[in-house]
Amino acid sequence: MSRITDILNHNQTFVQEGRYKEYVTDKFPDKKIVILTCMDTRLVELLPKAMNLRNGDAKIIKCAGAIVSHPFGSIMRSILVAVYELGATEVFVVGHYDCGMTGLSSGEVLAKAKERGIRPEILETIAHSGIDLVRWLTGFGQVQEGVVKSVSLIKNHPLLPKEILVHGLIMDPTTGRLDVLSEDSSVKDTFTN
Repeated sequence: MSRITDILNHNQTFVQEGRYKEYVTDKFPDKKIVILTCMDTRLVELLPKAMNLRNGDAKIIKCAGAIVSHPFGSIMRSILVAVYELGATEVFVVGHYDCGMTGLSSGEVLAKAKERGIRPEILETIAHSGIDLVRWLTGFGQVQEGVVKSVSLIKNHPLLPKEILVHGLIMDPTTGRLDVLSEDSSVKDTFTN
């Protein structure tokens, strides 16, 4: 059953009663930070509270595992837009313990896709188009591995200005405790050929 009716009814009341007013801000992040984090439901309210963020303080990008899977994909594009168009000066990659991407099996995901009606010929067409679904749908062994890879890809991206700091953290999804994996305090070398 769809939740759209409940959401729209709530939204109408929310707007009519002016409850949005406490959230009014502009599009520029007040703390000049962009956060890449996981889409895990436990982090929706916990992450901003644990990082002392209010509405308007940061650009928050969410995806499975906080993984930048492609250097020129939508996640990296969003980070670059946050930097160049919205004034962000620091990037935080925040993974979390007990992440669903830890040990994610592409075989299991693809089996469930088939059970839900995705035909084998569709998967074959995708494979023949040069897409490695097994690699694309595989998680990581440990959350640290995912955060380190994402930090490295962002920090070394040829379009990221050298003065942008990139940090890697892991959050406890129960307590909100942040463990630092990498704290960027130095300026990167200029990209050279």
